[in-house]
Amino acid sequence: MNILYIHQYFVTPSEAGGTRSYWISQELKKKGHNVTMLTTNRASLNKKRETIDGINVIYLNIPYDNKMGVFKRIIAFLRFMLLSSWYVIKSKGFDLVIATSTPLTVGFPALVAKKLRGIPYIFEVRDLWPEVPIQMGGIKNKFAIKLLRLFEKKIYQNAKHIVALSPGMFDGVIKTGIPENKVSMIPNMSKIDKFWPRKKNESVIKELGLKKDSFKVIYFGAMGLANGMDYILDGIKLLGTEHNVEFMFFGWGYMESLLKKRCEEENIQNTKFYGKMPMDRLSEIVNISDVSLVTFTNLPILTTNSPNKLFDSLSAGKPIIVNSPGWTKQMVEEHRCGIYVDPTKPLELAEGIMFLKENEKISDEFGENSRKLAENMYDKSILCEKFSAMVEKLK
Repeated sequence: MNILYIHQYFVTPSEAGGTRSYWISQELKKKGHNVTMLTTNRASLNKKRETIDGINVIYLNIPYDNKMGVFKRIIAFLRFMLLSSWYVIKSKGFDLVIATSTPLTVGFPALVAKKLRGIPYIFEVRDLWPEVPIQMGGIKNKFAIKLLRLFEKKIYQNAKHIVALSPGMFDGVIKTGIPENKVSMIPNMSKIDKFWPRKKNESVIKELGLKKDSFKVIYFGAMGLANGMDYILDGIKLLGTEHNVEFMFFGWGYMESLLKKRCEEENIQNTKFYGKMPMDRLSEIVNISDVSLVTFTNLPILTTNSPNKLFDSLSAGKPIIVNSPGWTKQMVEEHRCGIYVDPTKPLELAEGIMFLKENEKISDEFGENSRKLAENMYDKSILCEKFSAMVEKLK
């Protein structure tokens, strides 16, 4: 089949960010499908078309950054919705469309493909929009909320099949009236060949300006309002500086500058911010850490998240601290690969870090269990095959 894959934030392993669409595309190509990726040109305004590892990538000139305010983000979403819909209208020869959110507006060009071109589509739910921005206070107008929920249901109803990235997202889709046999749960994926446990690279520790003998805690990935970043700083303050613990922050987003400012104003000394990192470099860095943090703001809808950083941390064989009382809590407790801390009690975060620091045997056991879970359940080789098999059944 000739497949049009619509993903506004598509990145490759050489870039910083989630690479799920890249790996799924590679698996589809292995099965003999041709994949065209429709995305935005965030890195360079000059690129329009490029072939990347056999994927035909079409770039739409729409600047986007996680640090943008709400209004600029909405403009970027709407521009991508309109320009990608125009691309669909003009294009010929596609047999299937895969549209992956967020935002929800990515579903519109897929809807256009079905209604005007008769092309079926798969819709992938990475977050339950519009419920996420509603609960976070980004959308307050009652008419707008009603309209967006109708739009969400319309996209689900017209999809040939829906892929949800967590059990909570699966349930969220079903609650709109969609039959269960129309939805598959395929979570985010580990990359056991990209993140793996090995001897710590001391030169990396030195380059990052870290102590050789400190207990290193890492947070990596998006730094948005949803990621509970102030909760982490609250926990760091309660922990204090006398325990030889260092905190590394890698990523980008709206909260990054605010967190740096808070650290300066409140004299939070044992934190370092490094910005974005490509996957290979990040793999080395995660490997020198002792524990990985996966946090979210305390909102019910955010318990449905399926964060990339969690699965990369599993691959790296790290004990994980989560603060979301959803399926990630169940995961780390059931498989003994980390601990859960209350998102309203930053003291629990400080105590959890100290527990792992002072109980090396348990920490090592958690790390070993993380790697086993990545290898046996969540590796991309397993989940991309599951996605590809689902596509094959839709022929």
